[in-house]
Amino acid sequence: MAEAALDAVRRELREFPAAARELSVPLAVPYLDEPPTPLHFYRDWVCPSRPCIIRNALQHWPALQKWSLPYFRATVGSTEVSVAVTPDGYADAVRGDRFVMPAERRVPLSFVLDVLEGRAQHPGVLYVQKQCSNLPTELPQLLPDLESHVPWASEALGKMPDAVNFWLGEAAAVTSLHKDPYENLYCVVSGEKHFLLHPPSDRPFIPYELYTPATYQLTEEGTFKVVDEEAMEKVPWIPLDPLAPDLARYPSYSQAQALRCTVRAGEMLYLPALWFHHVQQSQGCIAVNFWYDMEYDLKYSYFQLLDSLTKASGLD
Repeated sequence: MAEAALDAVRRELREFPAAARELSVPLAVPYLDEPPTPLHFYRDWVCPSRPCIIRNALQHWPALQKWSLPYFRATVGSTEVSVAVTPDGYADAVRGDRFVMPAERRVPLSFVLDVLEGRAQHPGVLYVQKQCSNLPTELPQLLPDLESHVPWASEALGKMPDAVNFWLGEAAAVTSLHKDPYENLYCVVSGEKHFLLHPPSDRPFIPYELYTPATYQLTEEGTFKVVDEEAMEKVPWIPLDPLAPDLARYPSYSQAQALRCTVRAGEMLYLPALWFHHVQQSQGCIAVNFWYDMEYDLKYSYFQLLDSLTKASGLD
C-alpha cells in the first residue's frame, strides 16, 4: 500500500513539469523592444515568473559607449579586484566527489586585462565574479557610468537591489547549473552571454547531491590542489553538466526541456528567482547584474514543497 502511494507521488512529480510548461513556460525567451512599465513588468513577467530579454534598456548608460578593456586600463587599471581562479573555468562546481570553490586572488585589474588581451599568462582561468556587490565595493570609480538600480524594476518590486555585481572574464569561465533566491536583471555591456535555463517546475528532473566543500589552492609552481573546507557543512549542488549530461546516471534529465538564449551588448535579461541557469560568455565579456531579494511568498513555499517531495520520493 505504502509503495503504491509512493509510486503515485513519483508519477505525479514526473508529470508535473510538462503540465507546468504547457500552462506558463514559453518555448523561447521572449524579447521586449523597450523597458516595460513597472505595472507591466510586475503583471506580465514577475508574477507569472517568466524570463524575457529587454532591448533598449541601457541606452542612457554612459557605460554602453565607454566601457571597453582599454577604458578600464586607463580609468581603473591600478585598482585591485578579487578574481576567481580555477584550472578549468568552473568555479563553484562539482568536481569528482567535491563541491569546489575557486581560488581567490587580489590583483590589479590591469593584470586581468593583460591576460584577456593575451599580453600576460596566468595558470588556469580568471573570472572577476565576486558576487557581494563587487561593483560599488571594488570599482566605485565606474559607478557614474550606469544607474545604481533599475528604476522600473525597483518600483515594481518595491525595493532597491540587494547587490550590484560586475562580471569580466575569459571565454573558458563557465557558471555551473544553479538557482538563486533573487530576481535577477542581467545587463550585458560588451560581448555576449549564453544562458541555458530551466523553470523551477523542472526540479523533479534536476538531480541534487550532497558534497564535501573544498577550495582550489594555487601552488608556487602554478598548479592547483583541492583543499577540503573542514569546518563547513556538506553542500547540496547539481552534479549534472547540461551541455553534456550523463543520461546513463541521470536518465530523468532527458525529460527536462532547457530554454537557451544569448544576451548581447545593450540587452538585459530578466531571470526570475529560482530559475535554474548555466552561463557561458564570449572572451572579455563585460556585464553588470542587479539582484533584488525575492518575495518569500506562497510561490516560494510551493517550490519548497516540490523540492521536498522530489527528495523524499527518491527522484533525486
